[in-house]
Amino acid sequence: MGGDRGTEEELTAQETALYDRQIRVWGVDAQKRLSKAHVLVCGVNGTTIEFCKNIVLAGVGSLSLMDDHIVTEDDLSANFLIPHDVCMHGVSSRAEACCESLKDFNPMVRVAVAIGDPSLIDEGFVDRFDIIVVSCASLKTKLFINDNCRKRSKHIAFYSVECKDSCGEIFVDLQNHSYLQKKPGGEPEQQELTYASLQVWKFDLIFL
Repeated sequence: MGGDRGTEEELTAQETALYDRQIRVWGVDAQKRLSKAHVLVCGVNGTTIEFCKNIVLAGVGSLSLMDDHIVTEDDLSANFLIPHDVCMHGVSSRAEACCESLKDFNPMVRVAVAIGDPSLIDEGFVDRFDIIVVSCASLKTKLFINDNCRKRSKHIAFYSVECKDSCGEIFVDLQNHSYLQKKPGGEPEQQELTYASLQVWKFDLIFL
């Protein structure tokens, strides 16, 4: 994954020039935090690949893709980053097929393939990331990963995303999240949000 950038490290002149327009929207501090974020996406499909494209263009620190499924013709209609000739060879995984295309979007972002099974990733591996997004996985796997995120000493955000036909769902667990909100007078005030785990939501849904 490479070394983490220090919290006080400034953006390079190249980064400042490349991300100038978005820095005008959300500021230098937000861009610096984004450039230090390490993201893992488990499950590469039409929904998650759009997310991957957007964060790579925005300048995320690094992106790792985990999906060992071999590319099929069905993937071509749902994933715009998979070259059509990849399916003909039948040897590339979804993660491998999308990795090079994502690198072309922004050469300044580290994009890599993480080989493995999401249901078997250990806590040491989870520690390498700040955000984990899971899709096309069983509820058991999602519960396992979300639980691992919550057990770590560092703050790891967890997202579960699914899209089927015209319906979509997303689950977000930021654990304890702080943010600033402007009061009517214009002064910023710190707000706190506490998120429930997927296990709690699963329990609540059973009794709805």
